[in-house]
Amino acid sequence: MSGGRPGPARTTGNPAALSAINLRFDLIAGLTAAAVVLPKAMAYATVAGLPVAVGLYTAFIPMATYAFLGSSRVLSVSTTTTLAILAGTQLGLAVPDGDAAQLITAAVTLTALVGAILLLAAVLRLGFVANFISTPVLTGFKAGIGLVIVLDQAPKLLGVHLTKQGFFRDVFSLAQQIPESSLLTLAMAGATFVVLIGMELLRPHSPAPLVAVGASIAASWFFGLPDRGVATVGLIPQGLPSLTLPDLALISQLLPGAFGIALMSFTESIAAGRAFADRSDPPINANRELIATGAANLGGA
Repeated sequence: MSGGRPGPARTTGNPAALSAINLRFDLIAGLTAAAVVLPKAMAYATVAGLPVAVGLYTAFIPMATYAFLGSSRVLSVSTTTTLAILAGTQLGLAVPDGDAAQLITAAVTLTALVGAILLLAAVLRLGFVANFISTPVLTGFKAGIGLVIVLDQAPKLLGVHLTKQGFFRDVFSLAQQIPESSLLTLAMAGATFVVLIGMELLRPHSPAPLVAVGASIAASWFFGLPDRGVATVGLIPQGLPSLTLPDLALISQLLPGAFGIALMSFTESIAAGRAFADRSDPPINANRELIATGAANLGGA
């Protein structure tokens, strides 16, 4: 789940004028959310081990679904780093050879399972469970996930290949390969990092991820970076993807992980909704959040 979204303007007077003001603020908020969500969706697809195009395809439907069903007006729903790494772990277990077509099928199956679990929890009215998950537990879990993500992305930043052998062995192997790093790849990563951090500090509300991605694309084209050994995403297929149905044979293998992802998805949604809500906003309805996030996952699948 991503960050806050400005709510309707609190004004009084002509209803038509009020609607126009609300539409203007909603349009600005929508463009801002898209500028942040789209680059992150591509990055999260990579974290999950999926083609970048998958992130683009799945960014729209969950957000639109939640807008109709969710109880929080400040949430724009998409994936998170935590959910991406959890999904990537499950997909890696289900498709160890990394075949792209099989990964997409497994991802569809996993997402549908998560959606079904959340909807079942809504039917059983299990929304109260969110009140028993402490903040320190979530913080510690996310800190661990953060370390895993850093280790997973570090080889790409250095331009080296790392064979997964376990966390501590991977750290040791990565340290050994640092002398083999691609200086040009490292320079691109460093420049992108400076743009992201600099814009966040100087212009906190600017679409820093979109600017960083756009600048990287321009630099790649202008300097011919692919010909200089810098790995790029490559060609993204045009048009809509073909329909992929869940594979029933994968359910038993993916179901345990789907429960964990469903729980994390729900708790992150509740926590973010409560953190960004105004005092005048209606309280977050936990069971309605289960319905909204469940439907968003099924729609995204």
